[in-house]
Amino acid sequence: MTSYLFRRLLFLPVVLWAVSLIVFVLMRSVPGDPAAAIAGEKAPAEIRLRVRRERGFDRPIAVQYVAYLGRLLHGDLGESFKHSNEKVRDQIARKLPHTLELAFAALTIAVAAGLSLGILSAAFKGSWIDYASMTVALAGVSIPVFWLGLLLIIAFSSVLPVSGNLNPIYVPVDRTGFLLIDTLLMGDGVMFRDALAHLVMPALALATIPLAMIARITRASMLEVLGSDYIRTARAKGLSPAGIILRHALRNAALPIVTLLGLEFGSLLGGAVLTETVFDWDGMGTYILTSVRETEYESIGGAVLVLAFTFVLVNLATDLLYSFIDPRIRHGQQEA
Repeated sequence: MTSYLFRRLLFLPVVLWAVSLIVFVLMRSVPGDPAAAIAGEKAPAEIRLRVRRERGFDRPIAVQYVAYLGRLLHGDLGESFKHSNEKVRDQIARKLPHTLELAFAALTIAVAAGLSLGILSAAFKGSWIDYASMTVALAGVSIPVFWLGLLLIIAFSSVLPVSGNLNPIYVPVDRTGFLLIDTLLMGDGVMFRDALAHLVMPALALATIPLAMIARITRASMLEVLGSDYIRTARAKGLSPAGIILRHALRNAALPIVTLLGLEFGSLLGGAVLTETVFDWDGMGTYILTSVRETEYESIGGAVLVLAFTFVLVNLATDLLYSFIDPRIRHGQQEA
């Protein structure tokens, strides 16, 4: 396990370097003059020239990339030139916890509902429960997130907030960046309930696709396990159906489910762009969209790098969970 973890940690910088290279190339491939985007389209030519020199845009691309990579190694993601030259890392530090909070809430809903539907569908294969569960899963994959978000707003706008992270009348103390945790640390139940109410609809909209995927994978994996010899033996011993499913079948069917969870968490971070836009959620999604509109090259690059880093760490944690779910697995070792 230690050697496997060491190899994965060594591979992490390679992945981040590749992402940084792709991001840099894409930023430099965008049509238009980056100096004009910083100084303004109507700025005089001498001001554009000064900005081009100060920012190093007049240097060869290879030199620009080396300088960009050097800043990244020092934790410098650049500056937001349209927001008083504020550090991009400071902006992301405020936005990322909100997106992670939304993603974790959506994943919690997806796991709870998806596992339940998948287990019921496998346990009652061929029944109306099976068909109903898979119909829900099919609908979850088919319905666009932005359209579902609009439907939720129309249906529940009278009982739940439809935009923002928190009512503007509340000012939470920023300790962790996660609103639910911060309001709990403050001991303010009213503010906590308001933050939770703002989280419900965007989390439900974001959870639909991973919920459907988890339900389908759970059903397929459970059906394979339920046909095993040891399950038939457990039934012959007179064990209860619930005990067989929860204590024996589910654990052995968990590996593909855990793999899917790691991948779906990454998709939640990417899919948050649409959800956050529909519900005006102040997170990485709206931050990236605003940066694209304002041609904030360094903001876009910093956001993509941070999300890529988060995705890689989540997948590393997912791989390490395998050995705890199935003790037979030994990463980096082969059985004799």
